Amino acid sequence: MNDTQQPWDESHDYHQGPVVMRRSQVPAETTDQRLLDERGAADWVHTDPWRVLRIQSEFVEGFGALAELGPAVSVFGSARTGQHDSTYELGEQVGAALVRAGYSVITGGGPGAMEAANKGALEAGGTSVGLGIELPFETGLNAFVDLGVNFRYFFARKTMFVKYSQGFIVLPGGFGTLDELFEAITLVQTQKVTSFPIVLMGRTYWQGLLDWLSDSALAAGTISATDLALITVTDDPAEAVEIIVASDRGSAPQPPEGSGANPE
Repeated sequence: MNDTQQPWDESHDYHQGPVVMRRSQVPAETTDQRLLDERGAADWVHTDPWRVLRIQSEFVEGFGALAELGPAVSVFGSARTGQHDSTYELGEQVGAALVRAGYSVITGGGPGAMEAANKGALEAGGTSVGLGIELPFETGLNAFVDLGVNFRYFFARKTMFVKYSQGFIVLPGGFGTLDELFEAITLVQTQKVTSFPIVLMGRTYWQGLLDWLSDSALAAGTISATDLALITVTDDPAEAVEIIVASDRGSAPQPPEGSGANPE
């Protein structure tokens, strides 16, 4: 019988906070020793326990920056939308309409449709917020953001979108926009958040997706008709904002005929 198979004397346990280490897992030096020894390697800074502190700091910074923001709506859309695209103009209209209704506008802080919503909010005299993310192909926040927070971690950033928003308005977009859209739908579906309207802007763009959800997912039984009813689609910024306001006041109307994801 070798040493690893013999009974272990618990008095030899090495405790590192709630973590217990034995045998070969016992470190040769303490955390304090590594911290204070300038001659040591810096690799430990990149380990998972240290990342937890970075993650914690992102939540603290995000909560601190947005805690006094007041009513806000998150607007999502493609970073690839050009300034002469009709979707860009739609984003500006959405941003301005939200400000006129008393909301700050939160976007991912990037270019394209996000920039458009920030621009509309800023020019309407409202608060324009950008929650940026570290990506290899996007640099910095757009020029129309007047309150910005940059994140390393997607999940910390997504928490801020949901925690400080009264709803989502989703402009045409790609994978990132779809990720944010379906995460929001899932949170509402599973009752992780309540009274959280989700409005798609651009009937022509989104209709194919809604048809697939109805004809394939609903038909296969992987979603229900009530799940589809969580989504409304419109071309009118004023209608989109009206849906947000009505839900925020606890009196959300039935979506106008043909405006939602009708399973029939």
